[in-house]
Amino acid sequence: MSETLSGRVGRLIAGGFHALVDAVENIAPEAVMEQAVREIDGAIADVRADLGQVEAQRHLTGKRLAEDGARLDELGEQARLALDGGREDLATAAVERQIDIEAQLPVLEARLSSLADDKARLEGYVVALQAKKREMRAALADFRRAREQQASATGTATGTSAAGESVQVRGERAGEAFERIFQRHTGLSGLSGTSDGNAARLAELEDLARRNRVAERLASLKAGK
Repeated sequence: MSETLSGRVGRLIAGGFHALVDAVENIAPEAVMEQAVREIDGAIADVRADLGQVEAQRHLTGKRLAEDGARLDELGEQARLALDGGREDLATAAVERQIDIEAQLPVLEARLSSLADDKARLEGYVVALQAKKREMRAALADFRRAREQQASATGTATGTSAAGESVQVRGERAGEAFERIFQRHTGLSGLSGTSDGNAARLAELEDLARRNRVAERLASLKAGK
C-alpha cells in the first residue's frame, strides 16, 4: 500500500533526528541530512499540488451553490407568475424542481465545509514542513561548521590532513559533532541518552503540567455548580 500524504508528512515531521542518529552510526550524517531536505521539498510540492486541487474544487462547489441559490429564487418567481396566470401545472413543476434543488444543497454545503477543512489541513502541512526544512538546514549548516572546525583543529594539532584519517576516526568525530548539534536543536542527548539533569527537568515539567490539569479540572467543576 502506498504511503498516504498525511502519513508521509507525519513521518517527515516526527522522524528527522532519529534517522540522522542512525546515519551517524553509518558515518554518513551529511548525506542523510541533504536527502532529508530534498524529501521535505518533494513533500511540500506534493502538498501544494493537492492544495491546488482542493482550491479548484472549492471554487466549483461554491459556484454551484451560488447558481442553485439563484435558480431557487428564479423558480419561486416563475411559480408565482404561473399561479397568477392560472397555470397551476407550471407552478407545480417549478415547485417540484425547487424541492429537488433544495435536497442537494446540504450535500453541497457539507462538501464545501469539508473542502475548507482540507484546505486548512494542507496549509498546516506546508507550514510544518517548511519549519522542519528550516530546522534541518540549520542542523546541516551547524554540522558542516562543526566538522570543518574539528578538521582544522585536528590538522593543526597533528600536522596531518583530515583526508588521511581512518574511517573510525572520522566516524567518531562525526558522532561527536552531531551530538552537539542534536543537543542544540532538541535539548536532549541524542546518542548517549538523556542526561540526569535533563531527566530531572523533564520530570519537573511533567509534574507541573499534571498539577495544571488538575487545577483546570477543579475550576471547571466549580464553574458547573
